[in-house]
Amino acid sequence: MKKFSVVISIFILFMISSSLFTISQIEQVVITRLGEPVRVIKNPGLHFKIPFLESIAFFDKRLMSVGLSALEVTLGDKRRIMVDAFGRYRITDPLKFYQSVGNESGVLTRLHPVVLGSLSSVLGSLSLSSLLSDNRISAMNKIRDEVNKAACEFGIDIIDIRIRKTDLPPQNSEAICKRMISEREREAKELRAKGVEVSKVIKSTADKENSIALAEANTKVQILIAEGELEANKIYIDAFTKDKKFFELFQTLEAYKDAFTKNNTSFVISPNNQFFDIMKGRGI
Repeated sequence: MKKFSVVISIFILFMISSSLFTISQIEQVVITRLGEPVRVIKNPGLHFKIPFLESIAFFDKRLMSVGLSALEVTLGDKRRIMVDAFGRYRITDPLKFYQSVGNESGVLTRLHPVVLGSLSSVLGSLSLSSLLSDNRISAMNKIRDEVNKAACEFGIDIIDIRIRKTDLPPQNSEAICKRMISEREREAKELRAKGVEVSKVIKSTADKENSIALAEANTKVQILIAEGELEANKIYIDAFTKDKKFFELFQTLEAYKDAFTKNNTSFVISPNNQFFDIMKGRGI
């Protein structure tokens, strides 16, 4: 009898523990009986359910985010861009959410086509310059309102839809990169051509200035040489006019130096020629 009482007590405790559950302040619950929802509990605290027959589905009350896959959109000015967006939502009707979506992981599946359709519709009426200006805020609010009309059927309230990033499609990016590369190469060629042209101008100017400088220097040298020779001749003339015999002697010695220092020199001349007077002692 005592053992039976212990078993009954354990069973009762088990039933009580299986019947009681708690809800925190950030949670709300849908109670289902044999798979069919029977009631919704939003108040935090300790609550009761029928064990084995009823199950609990917890849903978050807090603001949650859902990321959307990138979408290629054609803008109003016929430009194509890749839009990476995200949404923030709150579950306002857990029963409707449970019946239409099932769980929080299914939100993306239900919201994704709705958000992308609204993005294509609204952004398709904007130009790229408008999208990059303050008009983007009103456009995103319009997208949020359109998505909210469909999201209310899922028991959620769309708080915000925002564009995380916009980019050009891969093919456009490649074309732009190639165009930028070709533009930079063209600019580089122009700079090189200008550099070569400037180099030629500088070189030709330097060569011209060098030639002028050399010519002027040679002219000055020739003038100095001529002036020196003229001065030397004046000195010679002044010196030789003072002593005529010395002048004749100097001239004859110069003639001897030019004649006798050359190799293989032969003279066919009379021994009594005046050219040999100095050698014979008659010219002094």
